[in-house]
Amino acid sequence: MKRLDPIRRRLRLNTLKQRLKDRYGYAMTVLRGLVKTDFKMRYQGSFLGVAWSVLKPLMLFAVMYVVFAKFMRMTDGTPTYPVVLLLGISSWQFVTETVGIGLRSIVDRGDLLRKVHFPNYIVVVSASIGSLISLGINYLVVLVFALFARVQFTWRVLWLPLNVLELYVIALALALILSTFYVFYRDVLHIWEVLQQIIFYAMPIIYPLSFITDKHPEYSTIANLELMNPIAQTIQDIRHNFIAPATQPTVWNTFDSWWVKPIPVVVTVLLLWFGIYVFRKNSRRFAEVM
Repeated sequence: MKRLDPIRRRLRLNTLKQRLKDRYGYAMTVLRGLVKTDFKMRYQGSFLGVAWSVLKPLMLFAVMYVVFAKFMRMTDGTPTYPVVLLLGISSWQFVTETVGIGLRSIVDRGDLLRKVHFPNYIVVVSASIGSLISLGINYLVVLVFALFARVQFTWRVLWLPLNVLELYVIALALALILSTFYVFYRDVLHIWEVLQQIIFYAMPIIYPLSFITDKHPEYSTIANLELMNPIAQTIQDIRHNFIAPATQPTVWNTFDSWWVKPIPVVVTVLLLWFGIYVFRKNSRRFAEVM
């Protein structure tokens, strides 16, 4: 009997491994297929193709820089500000792209979900990974600009993967929540289009926080509260750690109270939990509603 125990344990372990492989191996195969298909279809029929993933933020950056930095003088006055602006626009575009495509993903893939059985969340995740690939390409472009601008990189750049992970979690959580609501209420798309414009101008993306605090000191409290927005906190962290630690305020160096600093991170975790909860609770009804 004692000799049989190790054999039984090994058999149980092999059985468990096989079950996990059968369950998650198929899901990973479907995920890889959807990511490739989504990324190819994103620019299908366009002359420049994948190059648009770089050109779109560059074109938006050019307009924003001329209008806000040159004409309206919304700048921190440092040589690195153009790169900081480009980095912020690229990061924000990742959020809007992930949420915008993820929001429609369940409805757009309705026929596939009715014919093939696989976890519904894979559709949303595949859309987010496609946007993540575009973000990586954009960050390479930002790196080239940073090298030309002679940015002095510091050890803080090692925090960048964690910052990008947090930004991805925020975008994925919003995509899970809004894609669920969009299945039942198509008005969600129009509401999100308005909300994303409000969020964009309510965050220090096209203008530095110093522009508000220097010209309007009475609004300094409001300016600091902008950092409580998890998206703003993450983008500022990315700017701080990647390009300009000396000029980019973050929640970590703005507030003195220790309990205030982790609030955006806690909100991010709660947002992801809520997104997963809402999606899982309603995912069984997707096929019948669509």
